[in-house]
Amino acid sequence: MTNLEISELLRNVASAYQYLDQNKYKFQVIAYNRAADSIEHATSELKDLWDDEKLDDVPSIGPSIAKHLDEIFKTGKSKHFEELMKDIPKEAFTLMVLPKVGLKTAMKMIAELPKKELLQKIEEAQKLQNKVKRHLLPYAENIASEVMEWLKDEPSIQKLDTLGSLRRRVATVGDIDIAVATNKPLEVIERFVNYPKKQKVIEKGPKTASILLPSNVQVDILVTKPEAYGNALQHFTGSKNHNIKLREFSLKKGLSMNEFRVLDKKSDKPKSFENEKELYSYLGLDFIEPELREDSGEIEAAKTNNLPDLLKVSDIKADLQIHSNYDIETSHDLGINSMQEIVKRAKDLNYEYIAFTEHNPSKSGHTPEQIIDILKRKKEYVEQLNYSHEKTGEKGILKVFNSLEIDMNKDGTLPVPDAGLETLDFALVSIHSVFDLSRTEMTNRIINALSHPKVKIFAHPTGRKINEREGVEIDWEKVFEFCLKNNKWIEINSDPMRLDLPDVLVRDAVKLGIKLTLGTDTHSLDMIDNIKYGVDVARRGWAEKKDIVNTRNLKEFEELLK
Repeated sequence: MTNLEISELLRNVASAYQYLDQNKYKFQVIAYNRAADSIEHATSELKDLWDDEKLDDVPSIGPSIAKHLDEIFKTGKSKHFEELMKDIPKEAFTLMVLPKVGLKTAMKMIAELPKKELLQKIEEAQKLQNKVKRHLLPYAENIASEVMEWLKDEPSIQKLDTLGSLRRRVATVGDIDIAVATNKPLEVIERFVNYPKKQKVIEKGPKTASILLPSNVQVDILVTKPEAYGNALQHFTGSKNHNIKLREFSLKKGLSMNEFRVLDKKSDKPKSFENEKELYSYLGLDFIEPELREDSGEIEAAKTNNLPDLLKVSDIKADLQIHSNYDIETSHDLGINSMQEIVKRAKDLNYEYIAFTEHNPSKSGHTPEQIIDILKRKKEYVEQLNYSHEKTGEKGILKVFNSLEIDMNKDGTLPVPDAGLETLDFALVSIHSVFDLSRTEMTNRIINALSHPKVKIFAHPTGRKINEREGVEIDWEKVFEFCLKNNKWIEINSDPMRLDLPDVLVRDAVKLGIKLTLGTDTHSLDMIDNIKYGVDVARRGWAEKKDIVNTRNLKEFEELLK
């Protein structure tokens, strides 16, 4: 089951409890809904976390829910859930997808609607259910930027920001939410609902509105007074679990919070804030960056001045996975742009070095001698490229490292002879085939591949493709232990379809002191700007500058390679 399927199941369980007896099962309803929210926004597949015995790392999954999930992953079902929902038709849960339809309303529809009308409602719900619920981060970001640019022509707007999972930089985003500070809410709402790309206005009120854009993307706006903008921004950025924990924390201090104000319960005096930093400071906390707001220890850390100094895009001095169009006769895809074009772009980004990591030459199409010859020619080409830059005395010179992304064989051996590997400054290994090995076999495969002295980086390590393919099963404890002991690095791949290593595993790696790298996996020049999405993942994993290898300057990086 995918995370979305599991979160949907848990919400159905919560609805079933509420339907049976809302008062009796109040705490179960809250618990299952909280767990569903956490799982939906998790950036690692829950099955992978279960494999690694790390369900406890997901906020709001307590022992009882974990027990039922364990049964589901082992047998495909939960006897308790089946018993709980045995008298509720499946169609009722389908109907709940419709706006403003809860389980009680759905059951009433099934009992009272004529058959033809009921079937129409079920069909309508199924269409809604089949829509893509979450969008890749850059797609959501681009749509939000366009809408915000349109809004900026309204002169009364003082501030505007994204909200929710987009502001927290989660790998996938559902509805796009925008906050606006203004003293003229009606003018802002009017500007918003007249956005030229809208397909229809879903809802329009005095302070909120929703529009539907092409590809069924919903954009919501919240308008608030400038003096309470910080309260609204904090509340609607979430996550829900962070806000629940923050409210519990504030209650212990005699304070009550909502999206408009903080109320001192002793004096009965409300207080609003223009910005979030003032709000967190009033609560006695250091400012918590949006990426950290997942109820994973950030409030406790903010209380004791122990929050990390998060990585920034400006800290990055190199890109360590780039594919040029140098023809290395690979079975995988070549890059589109020349090394020279990429070098020029890297200079514009003020990088001190980059690595060209073309896929290894096709093993099936070449003899070992031919592979060695191809790699020797590539080495000479890179050396000439570096020499030509040094000779011209050109400003902004950067060093090009000669690398290779090698697809590990099923047993972890490498499809490149040792003499070919010796031509490289260092190598990356990755999984591009045979994804269905057992956990033990896959772990041994990875460790074997990483064992070669020329291999430094484990690239896009889980092998996942967001919304397409789950990650492979790996014993991360063993892989992390091996990397730490043998000075191997693990990549955070910045391709928005990968964002791999996921943030939960980044957090584990950082705790252990494992060094991470950032690479864009660039195959065309525009992809080199995706480094920011890798930084997002690193920040969500509590990574600091010291945790990322390619924050080092050239001299420091060369020392690390030794």
